[in-house]
Amino acid sequence: MKAIQFMRNSSEEGSASDTELPRPKATGRDILVQIEAIAMNPVDYKVRPAESDPPKVIGFDAAGIVVETGDAVTLFQEGDQVYYAGDVTRSGTNAEFQLVDERLVAKRPTSLDASSSAALPLTSLTAWEALFDQLGINRKTPDDNSGKSLLIIGGAGGVGSIAIQLAKLAGLTVVATASRRESSDWCRNLGADHIINHHEDLPPQLKSLGLDTVEYIANFNDIDRVWEAMAEMIAPQGSIVLITGHQTQLDFGGAFKLKSAKICWEFMFTRSMFQTNDMITQHHILETVAELVDNGKLIATANGSMSPINAKNILEGHRRLESGTTIGKLVLSGWE
Repeated sequence: MKAIQFMRNSSEEGSASDTELPRPKATGRDILVQIEAIAMNPVDYKVRPAESDPPKVIGFDAAGIVVETGDAVTLFQEGDQVYYAGDVTRSGTNAEFQLVDERLVAKRPTSLDASSSAALPLTSLTAWEALFDQLGINRKTPDDNSGKSLLIIGGAGGVGSIAIQLAKLAGLTVVATASRRESSDWCRNLGADHIINHHEDLPPQLKSLGLDTVEYIANFNDIDRVWEAMAEMIAPQGSIVLITGHQTQLDFGGAFKLKSAKICWEFMFTRSMFQTNDMITQHHILETVAELVDNGKLIATANGSMSPINAKNILEGHRRLESGTTIGKLVLSGWE
């Protein structure tokens, strides 16, 4: 099968190559998916191999067709059109065929093609778990959230783009950060009530909207630069969720302690990495996301495409992600 392997942690030409690898065989609860389209995420370039590591097939978002099932599979059969975000501990989606545990997979939206479907899984799972599992927002009774506000730092990114929509469906007032006109327009089109600039001081901008504090903060961007600002903006007994790394030592005391603020982390791969008992939850989340898309309540966030799936285009995708200026999701489809 065709595959793209990274040899080192770089997006320079020659860092990845097109190669042929043996086609894997499905056993147990694994399904074998013939990949039609993939989407790219910042985690892709964060897990490239070091110089001393062996070549690595990476990538997580995918949409494709089930071509083989393990003997313990009960959720799928050959021919099913599926989408998923995979497992950070296993070989990735930058290949024609991939093994994935059925509990991480769902049938993709019937209203979308493979490319648009591939843009959804990782960001949808991250946004869903961040808002509803970690922050504890009640999505089933939007009236309970009336008058409550969520600040999304990094609203135009892949996760932020889904989180804006999910938060609005849950009845929250959404303030999203964006710094450019095109990213601000993107957030507004997805339903954000207010836009503030994350390159400027955030608390005064929030106050200008008539909001001294917010009940929830979802930080999908830089942590270090806005740490003190988040302490000022979070309401007493409010909740904050984080998904990115930090470079400095963070002080969890101060205003966070005085406000009894809850601070938690979201990592979409936790369930698969540790084989938790509730791993099948991701199957159910993706089922619900597909239903929301097919019912017109959730918009897919693909916002750029390339073809075919090969080393040249994968490297270009990594360079675009590393620039930090991408809006929505970048997808690749088809094989040479």
